[in-house]
Amino acid sequence: MPSSPAPARASGAARPSRTTLAMKCEGLSDEELRQRSMPPSTLSLLGLVRHMAEVERAWFRRVFQDNDAPMVWSDTVDFQAAYDADASTRREAFTAWEAEVENSRRVEREAASLDQAGHQPRWGEDVSLRMVMLHVLLEYARHNGHADFLREGVDGTVGA
Repeated sequence: MPSSPAPARASGAARPSRTTLAMKCEGLSDEELRQRSMPPSTLSLLGLVRHMAEVERAWFRRVFQDNDAPMVWSDTVDFQAAYDADASTRREAFTAWEAEVENSRRVEREAASLDQAGHQPRWGEDVSLRMVMLHVLLEYARHNGHADFLREGVDGTVGA
């Protein structure tokens, strides 16, 4: 059986991390998803979902499709704005996040190579799809650790 193209094989690397973030939010109400870790932090599970929608957009849509695409919750490229989920709902946050994840997967699927270059407007330089995929995977790894603690704080649930 012939092997699949490298981007298609590599795109599966983020799937478990994306799934973990969604699992950490399962079964919680909007109010529970907005529960902050501790004052004055705005960190919440819903804020993490919103932040990861921004990450997906900034690293896939803005790099490979439209350098000027607006962020989801910020008129500037302010990743902190997404953390303020006080008025947000599961539906709003997950609709945006899932749309950005699907777009990211499309970019991965359509790439001819992991060496495909895009332009990262925040850095003013070109980056490879490989670098973008690694960066996003590391973002999920860091924030899923936060999600573990946040979920435990909400209702005592631990583990993925």
